[in-house]
Amino acid sequence: MLTQYKACLVGCGRMGATIDDEVRHRPDSSIWLPFSHAAACVACDQTELIAVSDVLPEKAETIRQRYGASRCYTDYREMIEVEEPDIVCVATRPASRAEITIFAAQHGVKGIYCEKPLCCSMEEADAMVEAVEANNVKFNYGTQRRYMPFYRKMRELIEAGEIGDVRCVIAQYGATSALWGLTHAADMLLYLAGDPEIDFVQGSIISKDEDWDDNRLNIDPAITNGYACFANGVHGYNTAGTGPEFEVCGTKGKLRTLNNGMACQFRKQGEHPSILEEYPFPDVSRQTGTIMGIKNIADALDTDHETQGAIHIARRGMEMLIGIIESHRLGGLRIQLPMENRSLYVGKPDW
Repeated sequence: MLTQYKACLVGCGRMGATIDDEVRHRPDSSIWLPFSHAAACVACDQTELIAVSDVLPEKAETIRQRYGASRCYTDYREMIEVEEPDIVCVATRPASRAEITIFAAQHGVKGIYCEKPLCCSMEEADAMVEAVEANNVKFNYGTQRRYMPFYRKMRELIEAGEIGDVRCVIAQYGATSALWGLTHAADMLLYLAGDPEIDFVQGSIISKDEDWDDNRLNIDPAITNGYACFANGVHGYNTAGTGPEFEVCGTKGKLRTLNNGMACQFRKQGEHPSILEEYPFPDVSRQTGTIMGIKNIADALDTDHETQGAIHIARRGMEMLIGIIESHRLGGLRIQLPMENRSLYVGKPDW
């Protein structure tokens, strides 16, 4: 029999509880649903959603009723102390995620599923890593693709040498918001490159002088181009091309996702090395990323293994993006990682 873990939700907004309503009638809905943290906790056979919290009491009560939780709270601290959950899902606005994650890690929570972006500065990210690792908390991040069997099969093919030695990974995620949107692109660049450390980053953003307040950027800027030099020799690029689509280029072939993961084009060398031939991409199951991310935390608790989106990986993706912003701030310079300016804060005032 599977161990069932008590789960609580902090933040009853869009990603916490209601995004399923937006996705339900899309042609690709089967890839994503259940999508919200609450819906995934209810659907996962290893978790029971026992309580929810939100600063707005009417929202907390609405979501409690919708997902059948026993109780709701307006103070997440009280909820964690009273309910003593095994797993906490953090789906608040970004500015409070570091504080909530640290409190949960220091007050007996065994697993945390944290929405993206992780936080607003590398200083906050460092504090989160310290608290999570010091308390042996199993952590996963809301970058759902890395938990999906579809993308995991891509990485299996890469690791098996099916496209030769990887030379670069490319994200076509658009010139969109760095933390709110491109967290997904950064995570996929990392994941498809093998989750390596990063030597340096470089890039440019769209911002105005008045958006800056000393060492704080009061917008979530569009990244117009972003480059990451990975320590394993792979080059990573985020482009302004729309998608979201991701491509991995190797010495003997290529893999490219199509239509936001509805299919994958798999090409590799045939009889003539300069001509890549089409090969069928293996059939895979289509479990959704939110369920698989939460299930992976439960499995890690069962076995005491590391999770697939561990806190140090989440920090690495965050630093790629903050580093690109720092590169722009300094006139396009290369930013060696770990970056020195760990107090650079990126976030809208209403975050």
